[in-house]
Amino acid sequence: MVYLLLFLLFLGIFLSGMMLLRKGLFQLSASRMKNWLSVMTDTPLKGLIAGTVVTALLHSSSAVMVITIGLISAGLLKFSQSIGIILGSNIGTTFTLELITFNIDGFIVPLAIIGAILLMTKNSTWKNFGAISFGIAAIFAAMRGFTFLADPVTSIPIVGSALGNLNNSHVTSILTGTIVTGLIQSSTAMTGIIMGFLTEGTLKMDSAIAAMLGANIGTCITALLASIGAGREARLTAYAHVWLNVAGAAAFYPFIDQLAGLVPLTAHRAEVQLAHVSVVYNVIASLLVLPFAEKFGRMVEFIHGGR
Repeated sequence: MVYLLLFLLFLGIFLSGMMLLRKGLFQLSASRMKNWLSVMTDTPLKGLIAGTVVTALLHSSSAVMVITIGLISAGLLKFSQSIGIILGSNIGTTFTLELITFNIDGFIVPLAIIGAILLMTKNSTWKNFGAISFGIAAIFAAMRGFTFLADPVTSIPIVGSALGNLNNSHVTSILTGTIVTGLIQSSTAMTGIIMGFLTEGTLKMDSAIAAMLGANIGTCITALLASIGAGREARLTAYAHVWLNVAGAAAFYPFIDQLAGLVPLTAHRAEVQLAHVSVVYNVIASLLVLPFAEKFGRMVEFIHGGR
């Protein structure tokens, strides 16, 4: 029970760190990001580039989707312009996964101290920098906590049984990744948890990849919630996000075992391998859809968009 409580504590620290990091970055650059998204989306390719860059800067595909839906609701964007942004946000979110695999243990405490000091200042800009610094420290501290607790948590019968089910079924792994991500509304946090178990060897690489695919689907819940009451085109954007991520997971599902066999060639550490798989998957899936973005948009309108 103590280990489970500690695990939930580290999850709270991770989510709080993501929130602080996102808030600091958002406050520093929100208006410019919104303007850029509204201008740089006249073609799907430009939308993909804009979505990738803004998501990488804000460290949250969910935040970018909420901004996009807000712009559509305000009449500053059309649904057709959002397809490229969605594709780009899926690529941009992998930047955060690559970031959390870095080993900066020696900087966690200094970053936390600097962040705490800056957060107490009156200047709003310095406060935002403090939120970024403290947020990064919290994220990396939580990641180390996930890794430390992975082995003892696995010794708890119910957790060990659940992990056994994940290791025995790709479908179960995808569903678990989808549901847990939907509940905590952070695919990065879910993937961070997966990395912790993966590092300790309690989760197999193929199951980790399947759970990562599920996390990509689960993150769509934020856009669906944001689209409630936001108008027809905003709802179409949320539906498009779901269709793209479900279709991507379905397309890659038959190749999970092959991917798991190839990833050791990309890096030595298991968590870095998973981060690289996420990059490859999201880049390939987005680039495959990009040439058909307009047709895909019309398909979503046909299915969901009765005027």
